[in-house]
Amino acid sequence: MSASDTKQLTLSSDFEEMDQLEPFVDELQQWASFGEEDLNRIMLALSEAVNNAVVHGNKQDPEKEVVIDSRLTDNGETLVISVEDEGDGFDPNSIPDPLKEENLLKEGGRGVYLIKQYADEVQFSKKGTKITITFSLD
Repeated sequence: MSASDTKQLTLSSDFEEMDQLEPFVDELQQWASFGEEDLNRIMLALSEAVNNAVVHGNKQDPEKEVVIDSRLTDNGETLVISVEDEGDGFDPNSIPDPLKEENLLKEGGRGVYLIKQYADEVQFSKKGTKITITFSLD
């Protein structure tokens, strides 16, 4: 895979770093030639994944990094983005269902649910420190 097949962004675990996400997704849009609908769902899912990595994974420790890797596959028809943190990980199966009545008013717990709604495929690896999000591009 050549460098032109991938794009990477590394952030420290500081909320101000989140400002780099929008220009990064704009760059991905130019690179992969996808439309506004894909731009919006990619931006939302990536924001949620990075926020989870900063808050839950790295515990907002600015010494720890969040690495975002993206690659095009299937002749440019699929965008695969991974977000990896330096935290201890978690069991993705232990996340409570945010749609259950007892969870509806809870403040957190919707990030992974939203990512799954906007992505075509979601996988966790490395003990939950890495999420890989796949988008089929129109």
